[in-house]
Amino acid sequence: MELNNEDDDRATPRTVLGRRLRRLREAAGLSQRALADKVGYPHTYLSRVERGEQLPSEALAEALDAHFATDGLFVELLSMAQDASIPDYGRAILESEGKAARIQVFGSSLIPGLLQTKDYARALFRTSLAGESVERIEEHVATRMRRKRVFEKADSPLYWAIMDEAALKRPIGGSACMCGQIRHVLKAVESPQVALQALPFSQGEHPMLGGSLSLLTLGSGATIAYVESFFSGEQVESPGKILELTHMFDIARSKALPERETLDLLSAYLREYEDEDDS
Repeated sequence: MELNNEDDDRATPRTVLGRRLRRLREAAGLSQRALADKVGYPHTYLSRVERGEQLPSEALAEALDAHFATDGLFVELLSMAQDASIPDYGRAILESEGKAARIQVFGSSLIPGLLQTKDYARALFRTSLAGESVERIEEHVATRMRRKRVFEKADSPLYWAIMDEAALKRPIGGSACMCGQIRHVLKAVESPQVALQALPFSQGEHPMLGGSLSLLTLGSGATIAYVESFFSGEQVESPGKILELTHMFDIARSKALPERETLDLLSAYLREYEDEDDS
């Protein structure tokens, strides 16, 4: 017997979103072009969303909810679909970030994820996900940007990042991209909830070369750690291991520049990239 795709047990949030859109559109007696005219998006875009080939932007999901009066259905399905595209350890980080009272991160070669701009993240994904379509790259960018909502909460966590100078030196996306990225970081640290320290090359070796670490402290005082390297990650909850990782973080922090000197270093790199961009 032929399997009906509507009843496929392997349905994903992405395909469910597309099916619900098609059903609601057809129930309203609308063609894709007619719906496109009403919500202000290309019909080809809506077609890709219905087929599950592309996720809608958050703005389109909101427009669909408003048009069909679906009480946030499409926004919720979009969020679920974005989460489904994240590796298991990445989803664990995302869930814990939303509950954390304090987030401490160390990045050895990249700007920390919660401080990245769209252009910077896009440049990273274009390289790390070579062969993926433009649409899929943009979905990953949107998912990363969604993590920043943690800063918009009324009880947003304290965020303390230590960043190796290598993250500033390496021109991810080119000079113009780095100018925008460094300006964004300088703006972010104006918040009393955000602290940043740079670990300069002059300090030589440190215990976290080649990896990244996130320490998330919950309101209860419990701490969860995440260690990442390339395409793998590990969630750590063992008290002994967390104590060890916290000690490593403290060593890196002791070697890092104070806040004022960190801002001076960022400003110096910004001037260099501005000069390169103007030349």
